[in-house]
Amino acid sequence: MKNIISFTLSFLCFGLLACTKPTNQTETPTAETQATSGSKTVNLAIWGAYITPEILAEFEKETGLKVTESNYTSNEELLAKLQAGASGYDVAVPSDYMVKVMAELKLLQTLDVAKIANAQKIDPAMRGRAFDPDNSYSLPLSWGTTGIAYNTKSIKTPIKGWKDLFENKALTGKFTFLDDVRETLGAALKREALSLNSTNSADLAKAKTTLIGAKKRLKSFNSEVLDGLVAGEMAVAHAFSCDALQAQMKTQGDIQYILPEEGFTLWIDNLVIPQGAQNVEGAHKLINFLLSAKVGADRAQRLFSAPTNIESIALLPKEIRDNKALFPEPETLKRAEMMQDLGDAITEWDRIWTEVKAAK
Repeated sequence: MKNIISFTLSFLCFGLLACTKPTNQTETPTAETQATSGSKTVNLAIWGAYITPEILAEFEKETGLKVTESNYTSNEELLAKLQAGASGYDVAVPSDYMVKVMAELKLLQTLDVAKIANAQKIDPAMRGRAFDPDNSYSLPLSWGTTGIAYNTKSIKTPIKGWKDLFENKALTGKFTFLDDVRETLGAALKREALSLNSTNSADLAKAKTTLIGAKKRLKSFNSEVLDGLVAGEMAVAHAFSCDALQAQMKTQGDIQYILPEEGFTLWIDNLVIPQGAQNVEGAHKLINFLLSAKVGADRAQRLFSAPTNIESIALLPKEIRDNKALFPEPETLKRAEMMQDLGDAITEWDRIWTEVKAAK
């Protein structure tokens, strides 16, 4: 079979977050706790529901290093923690555009790729992206999409796109948007046939109006959708593919995941070493481990995050390789867009987001 990653992501060469169920391990590690644990601990900041205890146990068995896991629900939350001086993170997993932001703010260390043998097995289509052209600061761990998940037992009419969430009155009180400025304001821009990276004030004003109108019928802004979908607490959710597909598996197919006809986000999550890391050697070992073919295949099957290691594909069962929600067709990916660093325009985005959240 032709390499699925290269085939699917050939689209990315023409201009191509994460999953968000928190665990109980959410406290920021401190320099003091790191000093106590010494070089036997690697502190990992990662999206919730994005790594399994089995994977961490295997790493500990293989290296003798214990991983302490902390979670966040958006790239902006991770950035805020690092900017506030959070120390002790050895490895973090920001998405594409945020790598560029963090690098420019000098929040990342340069990677020693000589210590990361599995870097050579990353699909070339995933490397050298605009947010880190030389992969000096980051290596791609996995990729996916952001779309809409809905419960087919509650919602009988198939959902096709953002129009359903923004305009269908029958969904009043039944749907959630991600509590994420880039994703949710981006969805409103897509509903208006605009780029999710727009910095045009008129575009943003239009998206603001669209979003405020929808907010009146919204159940909540919620980035923790996996458990809610499984428990039936939300009928429709703006969701990351990994959360939606995990919910689909846990409900034996009751949850349907669609990529909106108006367009959607395509994201790449990356492994980085923040400034202030206390165990840089251990960080390189963890990065190399997470980029292995075996771990990539395991995460694809358990967490539904598409792997970047080209050798992972051969380890996947046919039903996973053929899953078009996990590995969208090239034709489908023509509707995708990757987030970019907005520069100074992020101030206007943040202002609009604050106004949307405050609107009655």
